[in-house]
Formats: sequence, structure tokens, C-alpha cells
Amino acid sequence: MFEEIHMGIKSVAAATAVVFSFIVTDALARDQIKTVGSSTVYPFATTVAENFGKNTKYKTPVIESTGTGGGMKLFCAGTGLKHPDVTNASRAIKKSEKEKCKANGVTPVEMMVGFDGIVLAGNKSGIQLKLTRTQLYKATAKEVWDGSKFVKNPYKKWIDIDPSLPDLNINIMGPPPTSGTRDAYVELVQHKACKKLGLKKKGPNGYKTRCSAVREDGGYIEAGENDNLIIQKLVADKDRYGIFGFSFLDENTDQVKGAIIDGHAPTFEGIASGDYPISRGLFFYVKKEHIGKIPGLKEYVRFWVQDKMIGDEGVTVDKGLIPLPAADRKKLVEKVKKELN
Repeated sequence: MFEEIHMGIKSVAAATAVVFSFIVTDALARDQIKTVGSSTVYPFATTVAENFGKNTKYKTPVIESTGTGGGMKLFCAGTGLKHPDVTNASRAIKKSEKEKCKANGVTPVEMMVGFDGIVLAGNKSGIQLKLTRTQLYKATAKEVWDGSKFVKNPYKKWIDIDPSLPDLNINIMGPPPTSGTRDAYVELVQHKACKKLGLKKKGPNGYKTRCSAVREDGGYIEAGENDNLIIQKLVADKDRYGIFGFSFLDENTDQVKGAIIDGHAPTFEGIASGDYPISRGLFFYVKKEHIGKIPGLKEYVRFWVQDKMIGDEGVTVDKGLIPLPAADRKKLVEKVKKELN
């Protein structure tokens, strides 16, 4: 009986805290939208934010690049002035993140705004790699399957993986564990390769457990959340390669070129059609509790999903976003009307 009363008091207290945070907000209203999250979505979000500031009565939203995982952590921490209103993501929200949001009184509303490819790219004057996803897995995984067991990654050079590959040290820069690009890469390359090798998803040798880790012996170097830094390093070293989103390749074709993966080059058309194998959806999540409390938030979401921003001729497409099909964009607009009223 006492526990039930205690839990009831805690629930009322939590609800009161949420309400109180916005009583304070009404008096000290933040006049700018705060957004965190994915470095991949960052250039698209900043383009939308700048256009929103120029074309509406509201201030330009503040966009911070924290990585998808870091953004989710901040976004799900609570409601009120000190917490962000939106988080950008280069993967869908995880179950554990949904649970954290729910525990802290946060209702994330998902908006999928387009597609992006993940590329392995190198210096334009260097060797263009032609790889299968299995070969790429062997270059980046911490452990590899030798046919009967997992062993520490023995591959030091590309030629060690396959005689057709160059006699160069495996030297790859890529995103850290907090990055949605890293999560998507692991799922679309390392997990897919292990599944193709005949491994099951779960169990002691399940690919979900044993094929998720990235090597830490120098063959793969974490480059933080700054994809432009990777580009700079590739320009300085023609034998180095980097993993990042297609939009950064598209913006720097005068300096870097993408590897051929499973017979397909990373192109706008190849990603849009699904032929290029390493592609994923791009998202942003808006905090439902902040709608009507943070000035311009509902209008910002509506602005984001209009064709002028993410349509076939939208301003974000000029930055490298692969647009959703027209029917899906129409559904997205309807979702915004339904969810945010």
C-alpha cells in the first residue's frame, strides 16, 4: 500500500516538474529553436534553418553537430528550456533511446526526410578500390570469421584480403561509436558480410555480438564527428581512405573519389534506386512536449518537410540529400499535420 502511494506521489511529481518547467518557460521563453545530432544531417539542417530564418518571422534555429548518439542522449534527457527541441539522426532511434525518452517524459516524433549513402573514399590521385562488402568487413572488423571461429583481424594490407587488391597498408579513418554513420556502417557492411558468411544473428558466435566491433589496432582510426577533417586527411595522404556520408563526397569530387562496392559506384542515382548497397534513411526527431511552447517549432517542422526543402528540386538536394519518392513526401506532410496539431 505504501509503495503504491509512493509511486503515485512520484508520478505526480514528475508530471508537475514537466508543467512547471514550461510555466517558467512562458516567462523566460527561449526565442530560438535548439537542435543537436547527426553530423551527416548537419549540412541539410543548417540549410533548412538558414532558409527558415530568412523567410519567416522567427530567428534562425541553432544547430549543433554532436553525432546521432550524442544527440539522442541530450534530446531524451528531459523537457524544458535547457533541453533541445530537435535531434537529427543518420539512423532510426534505438529501442534503448526510446525507453530513455519515455522515462524522462519525452515523446519523439520521427520525420524521415531523405536518404544518404555511406562511402569509402580516397584521394582523387590515389587508387580507386573495388571491393565487396565482405572484403570491406575484413578491412574494418576487430575480429573476422575464419570459417570455424572468430580470430583477431590478421589483415594488415589490402592485398592480404585478396590478391587483386593493392599492396598498401589498410589505413582507414572513420566515425566514432557515437555516430549514426558508424552504426549504419556496422549494420550494412559488417553484419551483412557476417550473415553472408553463414553466421546467425544471435548466439555465442552471432553476428550481432561478434561482428559489431571495429578494429583498434591502427587499421581504423576514429576521426570524431567532423567529416571535413577526414576529407583533409585524404587530400594529404593518397594511400589513406575514409568512411563518411555521400554528401561530403558529392561536395568534394575535385579532391576525393568513392570506392566501388559490390560493383556499384556511390552516385546520386545509385543510392536513390537502391543499387548502391550501403545506403540508409536520414531523420530528425521533434520533441512533442515542446510544440506550442517553443516559438516557431511547429512552423520549423512544417518548413523542413515542404518540397522547397526536400523535394526533387529542393535546396537540400543541392547539398547532396537523396530525396524521398513523391508519395512518401506527401505522407510525411500529412504526418506533420496529424502529429503536431
